[in-house]
Amino acid sequence: MSMMKEFRAFAMRGNVVDMAVGIVIGGAFGKIVTSFVNDVLMPPIGMALGGVDFSELAVTLKEASGDVAAVTVNYGSFIQTVVDFIIIAFAIFMVVKAMNNLKKKEEEAPPAPPKPTAEENLLTEIRDILKKD
Repeated sequence: MSMMKEFRAFAMRGNVVDMAVGIVIGGAFGKIVTSFVNDVLMPPIGMALGGVDFSELAVTLKEASGDVAAVTVNYGSFIQTVVDFIIIAFAIFMVVKAMNNLKKKEEEAPPAPPKPTAEENLLTEIRDILKKD
């Protein structure tokens, strides 16, 4: 089998396609969450904390001089990224939990009634014979 045919067979398997779709949707979901955190969630939090803009929070390690930019630790951006992560992790947790609940409901289908014992089978046969007579 040529390498192209082998790659094509690999790429067309269901789980690879599902994974690709998941990655694309996950990337889009990440952008939505980032926008939610930056544009909706953090401004009221910053306002409640006295008008703090988290994206501008930084510690300057070395001031800018001439053409050299200042060296800063941007901990405000880090805080926003942590909030993004927590929201995404919670959303994924809820999706996985919902899927597990659906899977559990499928597994909880009523079990088949137990097979009758040999004694029950014999009694059924005797009953049927007595009914005939």
